[in-house]
This record gives sequence, structure tokens and C-alpha cells, in this order.
Amino acid sequence: MSEDDRELESVSYGVPEMDCASCAGKVETSVEKLDGIEAVDPQVTSGQLSVTYHTDSTSAEDIAERVEKAGYSIASDEQTATFSVPEMDCASCAGKVENGLEGVDGIVDFETRPTAGTVVVTYDDAVVTPEAIVGAIEGAGYEVTGGDHDDNQETERESIWTSSRAIKTWISGAFVAVGLAFEFFIASQNALVGELAGSEFYLADIAFLLAVAIGGQAILRNGYYSARNLNLDIDFLMSIAILGALLASVGFGEPLYLEAATLAFLFSVAELLETYSMDRARESLRELMDLSPDEATVKRDGETETIRVEQVEVGDIVVVKPGEKIPMDGVVREGSSAVNQAPITGESVPVDKTVGEEVFAGTINEGGYLEVEVTSAAGEDTLSRIVELVEDAQSNKTEREQFVERFSAYYTPVVVAFAILVTLASPFVLGRTWSTAVVYGLTLLVLACPCAFVISTPVSVVSGITSAAKNGVLIKGGNHLEAMGAVDAVAFDKTGTLTKGELTVTDVVPLHGNTEEDVLRCARGLEARSEHPIGEAIVAEAGAAGVSKQEVEDFESITGKGVRADLGGTPHFAGKPGLFEELGFDLTHVHATTDGGVATTTARQICDRNNCLDLLDDTVPKLQSEGKTVVLVGTEDELEGVIAVADEVRPEAEQTVARLRDLGVEKTVMLTGDNERTARAIAEQVGVDDFRAELLPEQKVEAVDELAAEYEDGVAMVGDGINDAPALATATVGVAMGAAGTDTALETADIALLSDDLSKLPYLYELAGDANGVIRQNIWSSLAVKAGLAVAVPFGYVPIWLAVLAGDAGMTTAVTGNAMRLSQIEPDE
Repeated sequence: MSEDDRELESVSYGVPEMDCASCAGKVETSVEKLDGIEAVDPQVTSGQLSVTYHTDSTSAEDIAERVEKAGYSIASDEQTATFSVPEMDCASCAGKVENGLEGVDGIVDFETRPTAGTVVVTYDDAVVTPEAIVGAIEGAGYEVTGGDHDDNQETERESIWTSSRAIKTWISGAFVAVGLAFEFFIASQNALVGELAGSEFYLADIAFLLAVAIGGQAILRNGYYSARNLNLDIDFLMSIAILGALLASVGFGEPLYLEAATLAFLFSVAELLETYSMDRARESLRELMDLSPDEATVKRDGETETIRVEQVEVGDIVVVKPGEKIPMDGVVREGSSAVNQAPITGESVPVDKTVGEEVFAGTINEGGYLEVEVTSAAGEDTLSRIVELVEDAQSNKTEREQFVERFSAYYTPVVVAFAILVTLASPFVLGRTWSTAVVYGLTLLVLACPCAFVISTPVSVVSGITSAAKNGVLIKGGNHLEAMGAVDAVAFDKTGTLTKGELTVTDVVPLHGNTEEDVLRCARGLEARSEHPIGEAIVAEAGAAGVSKQEVEDFESITGKGVRADLGGTPHFAGKPGLFEELGFDLTHVHATTDGGVATTTARQICDRNNCLDLLDDTVPKLQSEGKTVVLVGTEDELEGVIAVADEVRPEAEQTVARLRDLGVEKTVMLTGDNERTARAIAEQVGVDDFRAELLPEQKVEAVDELAAEYEDGVAMVGDGINDAPALATATVGVAMGAAGTDTALETADIALLSDDLSKLPYLYELAGDANGVIRQNIWSSLAVKAGLAVAVPFGYVPIWLAVLAGDAGMTTAVTGNAMRLSQIEPDE
């Protein structure tokens, strides 16, 4: 081959330390020492090195080594990719894939997720390509499909029982049935077919061997990959068991073909059951991914066109017709409609959306026509972040999961050693024949893989997390799910959590012959220019009541006390009771306006003679004891009325606290920066066990620390995800309210309630508690069944078929089915 015919390839490296001509010269000289270098181009200004080389003479790895030998490090250009490996559905499968990836240069980190059927790989794309990673995975014996959400996966679950492996399994089972018929039912017809190596073969034996040949293909193939990857898993152990039975048949002259055929057929059935069970577990995550539509109708240049969601740009106007899913996060620019936000926030009632209001991808336009301006690119919307966080949650292992992984590392070698011991000792200790002893050993090999035991925790975690996500609760890791189910105390922020976080007018008390409308008219004029939340609440109430505006002049804010302005040429005041005391009013004796002799609705003390109120000692303190802020309105000469403003308690707050107590929470506490009187009123109204008022953010942290010290199983802190960030981070579990569309809350909280619905908290606590129970059940039942079967094997109580069906397929199916029960838990209506 001539030099011109050799294949050339170019590669680029980031060499940030190569920042001068001298540096570039050293790198260039070092690289040129390699054979096959065609061109070297060091670019000092960008810190990049481009090299063209002959692939038959050197490699990218050799070039990188020469750069480092020149004294310069290559910047790692790391990429992260997710590969869909649907056949990787158990711990042993994941082990083979991990062993295959460990030998690939350029892979920085990887994580196998058998419950999702995906492998997440972080790699240096200057050293290794995605194609090479795919090759490593397929070299472990597992096919990589087209993407994270392959279109064919939807039909995969339905075709499991008619797949190629299933058909071979059923044919294998037919031959097992034929062999059993010749062996036990029509033994007279079980003719001798021939001899080989001193062993006789009858019709039954031939049928059993055909069953092994057909049903055992996939098992032996996977066993080969296990051996090649030095992985002591179920495929390798089953392959040894099947081949061991065949070799023992020849070696001992006593046929064990029935055992080999039974293993091949029943284990293939077990694998199909496991695949079906795992696919059911994956279905919940797949449903979450399917919420967002693939296409969107966009208005461009006065016309509409339907394009892929990936092609939609921020700022585009998307048209959403009745009954369609909203394809992207955005803001309504035209139209109004009720939008079903249940797929994102779990809200059971559609939410009315009008111009200027935010909508989320994956939600459903119920009735009207909407035009939505896109605010987030594809893959960056709320739904995409939720799906990504749910997928990432699998990597946060619970303490039980970590225990299981540690335990399983010892379990298999111990049981294999026990199998060898039983095989060798049974003839001498228990008086068994060598063929029987071999069967015992093969049976124990079947029980040596802890598949059901290992999968028991992650499948429960995935079921719980995905179920929660579909009900508007985002749990960012199995460790948080486990911790939430164990907490004994729950601390609540007040504003925005137990209350709505929005001030509203609750009471209007007109005085001295004025009406409620008169009081609101004056208050609206006084507060119209105020930016204080109390003023905004009063203006909103007046507007809602249809009260007319007044001309305002000479507006003045009286710091810490209230406001002053001229209304219609008359000076008016609005503010705290102290302001009016300074103006000379006697607040202990004012006249209330009545309606036909009936007192106004606000509770007050009325004297027998003149409908007299004692504002200072009775009315104002009573309103404040209800958690309300009091504003007086009047002129220099007359007190016109009293307005009470409050941050309303959420309607569901009291029921939420009571339900948590019913579910087993030992203590509920409210933490607030508000004053003692208001805090006490809110605490009594919602029914918390304790409250702490006038707290600074750092004092909230101290309060959470004190609770954590008192309750060993931990404390959950519920807040808005932003203002309460320090306390949320300090708590065992931080729960953020109303996190949908809020990047900060989604990123900082351990758990996020995507809607502003506090009633989801008892659902979360119940789900987490049940998940912990399911995990415990799965772990100990799978371990107990395996251990019980293993101990009973040497005494002849466990036939090999029982070990396959109960110890492997049965338990794997059982723990998966048990985990799926978590999806049945739903929030209370």
C-alpha cells in the first residue's frame, strides 16, 4: 500500500496551557516524533492543537500521550449521553454492561439504570466516540436502541410473549412435555435411539436435548458474555448448571437430561416474566415522558405551520386548539380557556387561563382557543426538567439499597461455595449418590444469584417516584423518599405555605354614620399611590366592590405609621391606631354604624346607648388575635372606619395538619417571622402543635436543628423553596411549595409540590411511608425465600424446577408486583 492510499484522520485537542510560541514549538516537536504524523497545527490564541495522522501508524491516544510528555495537559472535553438498553433489566445484566464499559479508555463515569433500561455515560469525546461506547455495551451482549425513548418500545411490552425468545421457549417447553411423556406416561414407547461415548440415548433423552438446544440458546449466549466480562451472574451460573447437568450425564452414566431441559425451559420462562414485570415498572416513567406532544402549530409570517417541537424557538407564537396538549412552556397572548394542569401539578380541577398567564408543556387545553408565546426551548421546559429529575433520582440510592448492594457482593460467592460443598459432601455425609449430589449443587447455583433481592429496592423507588410525579409531587431521589417516610416532625413556614401569601381585606367596620362604601372610597384614594402590600389589598378590594376613585393631592407616606393625602380638598389619614391617637382621637369610645339596628358582622362590644366601640382595648385586639392587621381611616376631625387585612389561611391547611397527625407525625410546628399575636392566631386556626414567631432566617435554621436533635428519625421543612432555602437545606427533607415553573425551587428542594396545594403533603408522607414498607417487605421476603430454599436443598426438599420458579422468576415477579402497588396510592380529594 502506498503512503497516499493510507487512511488519514484528524483530531483536535484543547491544550489551554499552550499559550505562547515556545509552548507550541515544544508540543509540535513532541508530537512529530510519532510515526504517521501528516500535519501538526498548534493554535496558540485558542489553545487548540489539530493533528492529521495515518491511522495505521498511530492513534489519537498516542498523540495525547506525546502532548502530555511535552509537559502540557489536555483539557477534558466531557460529554454525557444516555443510551437506551431495554434488555438490561436486572442487576446481573447491569453488571455485565458495567464490566464492558470499564475497559474503555475515555469513559469518565457511567451509571447503569436497569429499572429504566438506560445507561448514562460521561466521556471525553476527544478520546472515545459514542459509537465505541455502543460497541462496548453490545459487546457485553445487550442491544442499544435508537434513543432514550425509542418509538418501538411502546409495543415491546405487548410483544414479549410472542417475541423470538418466547417462541423458542414455547418450543422448548413442548419438547420437555414430549420427553416427560416418554419418560413417565408411555415408557414402553421410550425406545433406545443409540449410544455415544458409552451413554445410551432414548427418545425422551433426545427430546430433552432438543429442549436444551432450543431453549438454552439465549442462556448460553448470555453466559458466554458473562464469562468474557468476568461477571458471576445468573446467566453464567445457569449456563454452568445446564452444561454441568449434561456433562454429569455422560460422566456418571445416569442421565440428567431432564434436569438440564427443565433448567433451560423454566429459566427462559423466568426471564420472560422478569422482562414483563420490569416493563410494567418502566411504563410509569414512559407515561410521564409521553405527556408532551411531538409537534406544535406555530404562527409565522401570518400563516400557521405544524413543525416538530424541537424546531420551535423561544418567542414563537404557538396555536393551541381545544382538546390539544400545550407543547411548550409559555405565556398566553390571546384567548382564554380552562387548562387541565393535572399532568404537571396534579390539580384535579382545570385552571382558567387568560392573557398574561403562564402555561406549561404537557397540560391540556380543555375548551377555548389559545395563542401562547413560547418562553422555554424544547428540553428546557418544566415537564422536561421534571422528567430529567425523575430519571436522575434513580442515582440517589437509599440506605437500604446501599446495604443490599454490599450484601449481594458476598451473597453469590457464599452460595456458590455452599453449592460446591454440598456437591462434594453429600455422598459422604448424607449418603446421596453422586448424581443426586450434582443435582443439589446445580439447584444451589440457580439460587446463587440475588436478582430479586437486588432489584427489590430500586423497582420500589422508581414506582414511588414516578407515581408521585404524575400526581404533582417531584421527589429528587430514593434517599429523599426513604427519609420522608420516616420523619417524626414537620415544620411549616407560615406565609405562602399555611397561608396563601396574599393579603386580602377581611373586615370593614364603618363608624360615625359612614357606610362600608364610604370607608373603602377614602381608603382607596389614600392607598392608591402606596406600594405597601396592605395598600394594594385595600385598593383591590375597593375595585372589586365597584367603589369609585377620588382625586388625590399632596400624598405623603408617614414612615412606620401610615399615609396622608387630600381627598376632595379634605386631608385624610390611613394607618395604625397609634397614628390616630397622635391626632388626638379617643379610640376607647367611637360610634359604630348599624344597619337597621343590626350590628355589623365584625365582632365588637356595643354599648347600650350609642352603638359604642372601644377600639383600643376590644375591637382592634380582637381582630389582631385573629391574625389580622388593622388600618384606621379618617380625617383630622372624624374617624370614618376600620379595615382589617389578613393573609388568608389556606382552606386545606387545617385538614392537612390533622391528616399528618393521623398518619403518625408526632409533632407539627409553624415557623414564622411574623409577630407573636398573629402567629398564635394562625397556629390555633390550623391546629399545629407548636409555633415560633418573630424568627429571622438563621433562627429558623436553629429551630430546625433543635427539632432534628429531638426527633432522631428526622424533620421535614415545608416552605416556598426560595425564602426558606436555609431551613429547607438544614432539614432532613426540604419540601418546596408551588414549584412548577420555578427553576430555583426545582433545583434546591429535596421534594417539590408542583402545585400550590398543601393537601399533597399527607399524600407524600403516606406514599413515602408505604414505599419504605414495600422496600422492607421486598428485601426480607426475597432474602427469606432464597435462604429457606438454599437450606432445604441438601435435604432433598427443593427440586430444581422449584428453585427456578420460586427462587428466581417467582420472587422477581413478586417484588415487582408489590412495588407496583405504590402507583395505586392517590391524593385525597
